Amino acid sequence: MAIAEGPVPQTGVGVVASFDFMRDRELWRWAPDTVSLYIARTDPVPMRDPLAMVSGLNSPTLVARPTREVTREPLGAEVVLYACTACSFVGGHDGERALRAAMREAGAPRAVTTSGAVLAALAALEVRSVAVVHPYIEPVGARLAGFLREAGVDVVAARGLGLDALTVGAVDYAAVAELVAAGDHPDAEAVFVSCTALPTYDIVAPLEDQLGKPVVTANQAGLWAALHAIGFEPDGPGQRLMGVKPVRAV
Repeated sequence: MAIAEGPVPQTGVGVVASFDFMRDRELWRWAPDTVSLYIARTDPVPMRDPLAMVSGLNSPTLVARPTREVTREPLGAEVVLYACTACSFVGGHDGERALRAAMREAGAPRAVTTSGAVLAALAALEVRSVAVVHPYIEPVGARLAGFLREAGVDVVAARGLGLDALTVGAVDYAAVAELVAAGDHPDAEAVFVSCTALPTYDIVAPLEDQLGKPVVTANQAGLWAALHAIGFEPDGPGQRLMGVKPVRAV
């Protein structure tokens, strides 16, 4: 019997996900076969209210333990992504920077958040105005718009589903595609699909063809930024973001 060569040597990318994250498989699809994702979840926080929940997940102390889990030997992840969009924008830019600092202090050689990755992706695509779609209740959506505007991104339209953490996981491709099509705006240079709980991998390229503009999604931007931080190209056939490199550090 002939024995296949392998396995292919792996480089580790650490992912710190919120305690309720369920899209592990989707994240893996952007990773090339030379990269393994080491995913650790935060401790739970109360889910009594969506804004309170994501604000609790914005705590730098909450990312320390899972960061140590994915960076200690033998895993030794070379970059760590905090894969939660609202958790990383709800505290504004100071809160996002504090999360990255906490991950580095906990052992991450490089630290990326989903929200920081989105800003880097929009800059790489030279996008200055966006239509934003998301599953959040209005107070969380307002924090997102403020985060983008503070970074110099013009939010020309915003549409939300008003869901909580218990129901957003049931959203399917058809619902996301409908939300994107309805939320687009003629003045938007791109559409940003926020929230790592929304599934998007297979619909990004078709939506870009339909709308004639980039569609940037939370999980896509996070893996794109984390992989580029250590010199790897993400997988994502036909997706416009895959054809560009970061123009600034994430």
